[in-house]
Parts: sequence; structure tokens; C-alpha cells
Amino acid sequence: MNRKPTFSRREMLKMGMAVGAGLTLKDLPAFAQMSQPASLIQRPIPSSSERLPIVGIGTARRFNVGASMDERSPLKEVLQRLPELGGKLVDTAPSYGSAEPVVGDLVGELGNRDRLFMATKVRKQERDAGLAELNQSFVNLKTETIDLLQVHNLVGIGHMLPILREWKQEGRIRYLGVSTSSDRQYPAFIEMMKKETLDFIQVDYSMVNRSAADQILPLAKDRGMGVLINLPYARGRVFERVGDRALPDWTSEFDVNSWGQFYLKYILSHPSVTCVIPGTAKIKYLADNLGAARGRMPDAAMRKRMEQFFDGLPS
Repeated sequence: MNRKPTFSRREMLKMGMAVGAGLTLKDLPAFAQMSQPASLIQRPIPSSSERLPIVGIGTARRFNVGASMDERSPLKEVLQRLPELGGKLVDTAPSYGSAEPVVGDLVGELGNRDRLFMATKVRKQERDAGLAELNQSFVNLKTETIDLLQVHNLVGIGHMLPILREWKQEGRIRYLGVSTSSDRQYPAFIEMMKKETLDFIQVDYSMVNRSAADQILPLAKDRGMGVLINLPYARGRVFERVGDRALPDWTSEFDVNSWGQFYLKYILSHPSVTCVIPGTAKIKYLADNLGAARGRMPDAAMRKRMEQFFDGLPS
């Protein structure tokens, strides 16, 4: 019986490098051409209906580099190719070491700020310290307007949210939100979501840790909040779990060509999710991740099958 061929993450990354190198579809193998439709799926931000491509990039750890060309060149290429390949959202934070100023430097050199949706955060307990960090983010990112500013991990939320609301009214920022990446914060996060009017939340969600789907993701949908997903690969644990296994035949039913796309499409098929932001520092991973923003998505029955398959793997 003939079936659609599936490819390992390594094979897909080779295709990604070809795309990153600027080759046209006619230069790629036939199977690569089939996986490269013209555009990425987009979803609306609930508070405005502005549409965003459903896969962006995160910068924690990966963009925390020095000033050398060797360190920065791959990151600059990612920031150049992201909008060229249809992506838009770049998420960073002052607490990610040098990541925020590195993003600002490289985007400034590329001159493509207008093609990106820039998101950053503030994490200071006191008002004055928070204001200083917020103002420094504009300097670091070399921009007059930040698309999304988020209170990071609920820190100083009582002081910071009123400032962000003022700045949104003044046009300094376009959207505001609150982030978390820890189950321990979920009870407080849920209570905050019930009380506050937000454009976005950001939360960790992956095949390893699905607990955000219990209350946080449905509540975000009910409250009209966009959802960014961090740690979609659970710092690599999802890849360790499958090891060298080939993709199951049935993944061809939702246009998956790598394990990375398998995990991202599981997340993206949740109806509350607006955009997923995997940490991305190389073109080959960028191209592979963006592949999850194309083609068919798993339906509810397929999502259950994916969970059962993953849960049945040796831990």
C-alpha cells in the first residue's frame, strides 16, 4: 500500500537549510516542494482582529550572546528570514540576558522592524524600577512603539499593569499582557485572568505539560485574550522521549513532516492558542518550525490519539 512519505527531523532540517539559503521551490526536491505552500496560517488577536502568523520565535537563552559576528550572524539570519518566510512575532525580555539588546541591534541592522511584531516584558516588583526597565526596553529594541508588553511571571503586576494601560492609551505600546511559565503560579494566574482585561496571556504548554489546558486556555478564550505559548518543546524533553523513532504513518493525515511539527501542531490545534514561540536560533529550525503553520491541523480525535501515543512511550 502506498502512503505519503514521512521524513525525520534531520531530513526536514536539510530542507529548511535550503529554504534559509534562499533557494526557490524549483531548486528543492519534489517532496520538499509539497511541504512549502505559499503562506502561513494566521489567527486573529481577539481584542483587535489583527491577524498573526501562528508560529513566531522565542529568544530566551538562544539570543543571550556577546558582540562577536560568529555569535550574532546565525541570529541575524533568523531575524531576516522570519518575515521573508511569512513569520512575524519575536518574543524577548530584559531578563533574558543580552537577548533584548541583541534583537534590537540586529533588527536595526536589517531595517525590517516594520515587518515584525515585537513582544517584550517587564519584571520588577517596584514601580520606579519597573518604569526604568520599561523605558530601557525601548532603547534596547531601538523602537518608538512596542507591539506587546507583558508583565513577566506576575511580578509587580499591581504597579505595572496600570502603567501599561496608560502607555497603550498613549500609543507607546499596542497590546498588553501577562506571562507565566510555571505551574506553581497557575492558581494566582487564573484569578488574575478573571479580574483583568488583557490583550494577551503567555503560558507554558507542551505534550509533556498539558495542565494549562485544564483552566487557563479555556478561560483565555472565554475572556477574549490572545494566547502565546512558551516552552513548546519542554526544553527538549519531548524530543528525548521519541528518540530516533520514525513518525507514525497516521501523522500524514495532518501534514506533519518532523517531530518538531508534530509537537507544535498538537499545541496549535488547541482552539485557544494564537501563536507558539519556540526558541529559535538557527535557520534550519526556523524553517522546520514554520512548517507547523501550514497544512491541516489535528482534530479533537487526532489530538487524543497523539496524547495516547506520547503517553505510551517509555519515559
